[in-house]
Amino acid sequence: MTTINFKREIAGTFDHAIERATKALAAEGFGVLTRIDMHSKIKEKTGKEIIPTVILGACNPNLAYEAYAANSDVASLLPCNAVIREIAPGKISLEFVKPTAMMQILGDTRLTNLAREADAKIERALVNA
Repeated sequence: MTTINFKREIAGTFDHAIERATKALAAEGFGVLTRIDMHSKIKEKTGKEIIPTVILGACNPNLAYEAYAANSDVASLLPCNAVIREIAPGKISLEFVKPTAMMQILGDTRLTNLAREADAKIERALVNA
């Protein structure tokens, strides 16, 4: 089975974890374009509750441009998602998408090769979050 995320657990508050993830992604050239408070949206739309979960849509413009220039179908897979979940009080799961796994969906070797650089940046961001 292919893993689609790099993952790690950290201690701290949910809000601080979001801040840490955002700063670590920025240090690797990724800006956060979107933020989805998934737990709030699920509650709003269905009345059901899930653990606090935020999805950050992060993009490195240079890498996104290279990927788009190689194969415009990649737009359906952008931006890269970073998921922050509060799995227990003071225990946060950080789950950052693995770009090579996502590019394999398109079956385009050029994109998968380009995504290796993104993998390295995402993985460093995760380690530093």
